[in-house]
Amino acid sequence: MTAKVRALDDLVAAIPDGAYIAIPPEYSGCAMEATRALVRRGAKNLRLLTVPASSLQADLLIGAGCVAEIETSAVSLGELGPAPRFTAAVTGGTIRLKDATCPALHAGITAAERGAPFMAMRGLIGSDILAHRPDWRVLQNPFSETPDPVVVVPALHPEIALFHAPLADRHGNVWVGKRRELMSIAHAARRTLVTVEEIVERDLLADAATASGTIPGFYVEAVAVAPEGAWPLPLAERYPADAAHLAEYARLAGSEEGFRRYLDQYVLVARRAA
Repeated sequence: MTAKVRALDDLVAAIPDGAYIAIPPEYSGCAMEATRALVRRGAKNLRLLTVPASSLQADLLIGAGCVAEIETSAVSLGELGPAPRFTAAVTGGTIRLKDATCPALHAGITAAERGAPFMAMRGLIGSDILAHRPDWRVLQNPFSETPDPVVVVPALHPEIALFHAPLADRHGNVWVGKRRELMSIAHAARRTLVTVEEIVERDLLADAATASGTIPGFYVEAVAVAPEGAWPLPLAERYPADAAHLAEYARLAGSEEGFRRYLDQYVLVARRAA
């Protein structure tokens, strides 16, 4: 089981070009150190699935030319404005965008983790987005005797789930605490790769204080230690977002030249010391 604990470069090497990767929103734990390693490697043609939205992580990968397609409800820098490299790629037609909604993406992931081919929902009825998603179908509720349309969203089966968490043990059990969406992503994905702040020697599933918030190791292919591995994004109950750094990113990434300067200074270099 100790083979599940790997070096960061080995974990990243397990992500092939063209992989279909599920990533969480910034408040859940983004594997930013692994993301920078993917950029340094020159990863290509990745297909991103944000569950349900993304910010710096997706923008960085898109700006670096690593992404061919993204399915998302939003990519934004929040109060700092639109995600500049995502916006440039969409308006320039250099990536394929599959526009979605937060409930639809969660429904697709939930269907996959339950082994169902689809999930039914109502909130999309009457929206313009249905005209652009032929894979989302409007059907009659088979349990209703009166007209009752529902939308069915197909199950989403990402090849890889990639995220950052506070703890793992040497059995590959990963503690995510209250971030239940990370459990859903791990259940839905064919392979789960996780960076963590630290490896603990105790069995996280045997400890009543951590068991309920722990993803069992049989869902996890590999873990790698990456202290402050979500930086400059936050990790709940560990450290906040680096607001100054994110503001600098928003300023630099507003132009292609500035984005290249950002890569040279913060990505295409040796790992940032914790």
